[in-house]
Amino acid sequence: MSIVIEATPGEVSENNIDKEIQAQDCISVDNHMASVLVIDDEPGIRSFLQKGLKGSFGLVDVVDNVEMADELRRRCHYDLLIVDIRLPGRSGVEWVTELREQGSTTSVIFMTAYADLETAIEALRAGAADFMMKPFRMEQIMTSVRRCMERQKMVRENYVLRRQVEKYTSMSGMIGDCELFKSVCETVKRIAPMPSTVLIEGETGTGKELAAHAIHTGSNRTGSFVPVNCGAMNAELLESELFGHSKGAFTGAHSSREGLFTYANGGTIFLDEIGEMPLSMQTHLLRVLQERTIRPVGANREIPVDVRVLAATNKCLAELVESGKFREDLYYRLNVLAIRIPSLRERKEDVVILAKHFWCSLASEMGIEAPNIHEREFTSLTNYDWPGNIRELRNVIERSLLLNVSPAQCINGQSDFMAVASDVDEENCDSDSLEIIEKLHILKILAQEDGNKTAAARILGVSRKTLERKTKAWGEA
Repeated sequence: MSIVIEATPGEVSENNIDKEIQAQDCISVDNHMASVLVIDDEPGIRSFLQKGLKGSFGLVDVVDNVEMADELRRRCHYDLLIVDIRLPGRSGVEWVTELREQGSTTSVIFMTAYADLETAIEALRAGAADFMMKPFRMEQIMTSVRRCMERQKMVRENYVLRRQVEKYTSMSGMIGDCELFKSVCETVKRIAPMPSTVLIEGETGTGKELAAHAIHTGSNRTGSFVPVNCGAMNAELLESELFGHSKGAFTGAHSSREGLFTYANGGTIFLDEIGEMPLSMQTHLLRVLQERTIRPVGANREIPVDVRVLAATNKCLAELVESGKFREDLYYRLNVLAIRIPSLRERKEDVVILAKHFWCSLASEMGIEAPNIHEREFTSLTNYDWPGNIRELRNVIERSLLLNVSPAQCINGQSDFMAVASDVDEENCDSDSLEIIEKLHILKILAQEDGNKTAAARILGVSRKTLERKTKAWGEA
């Protein structure tokens, strides 16, 4: 049975409180009992809350003014503050506002018997987690308390997760620990806040877009990050996509349309494969970089834009300039600062780190538990040169999870069970051991069916579950 404070707070019967308040579940913070401080000038409210909360909190302190509250806060940390808005001297809102200015993030529940819209707005601005009207029931305050503590717990957990991610991923998903890659990350951090155009060079699959996104994230620009593949469209379509067009500008233009530069206003546009951009479009882009304005197709006026331009290429632009396939003046406009993303074969130390990251993250995306795998399976991946770089490594890990085989067996786009069979000693191949013969036969059928265990089980005349149990026992699950 819950209590309702029907009379003024000072008239609440101590006997009724003792009789009516029921024990609450304990509230903990980081494996210790939570603490709460109540500030209210009404003795009845203080007594009511102290008795009602003591079963749920490890520490419940009550005071009647903010001066005493300040004194207690200097000696003790509180996980929650329950504050009356109207207090002698400074009001509860004024006091909490001062705490927020000092950097306090403790959750606050405000109480009042004289609420109006303006008071509620002031409480929210002061950082109230909740707002209680007197009179209230104990179950109401406990509901509010649990909601506040749950929210506070989520904030802490999210903070811890962010710190863990930041520790493991240097910037926006850029993962690596080798000195060469660390140098790239330091450069990205240093130039991110600057407005300059950046040219990102590197082989296909090295993570050039991740680097561009990291630059945008570190720039504090308020607009969007807009990626564009310059090699995927012809000149006419690319011009319309980048700059937009007016109604009737060409056949099919039934209405005006804003371009990607407009969407990226205040943010960053990432021009991927800039070396594939048609020469006619290179002239338009050069003007945008010089004038900081765009002209939609069919329009008579130019529109100013505030867009940072990042470009990427897997080709040598200097050679394209020499061959006449890329404008020299645009090259120098883009090449204010160049960052080269190293290939995966240049950072072999990072192969294992990346493989483990993909192993866990992709398993999570697939909704499966990441299978246990021996460390040597990841280490063996460093023996491969990875011509497709990080993108190829990711694909190999994804394929191995789909086929439920080791990553090394999925390199070059196949699950090579015969390679496993060939690892068996020739002496064992000649052995009369039924187990060895069975293993070789099963691996042969699996290789014949490209790792499809369902098809292999059908040919072998056993259930898939039996086949999986056997391959798992051999360390080939």
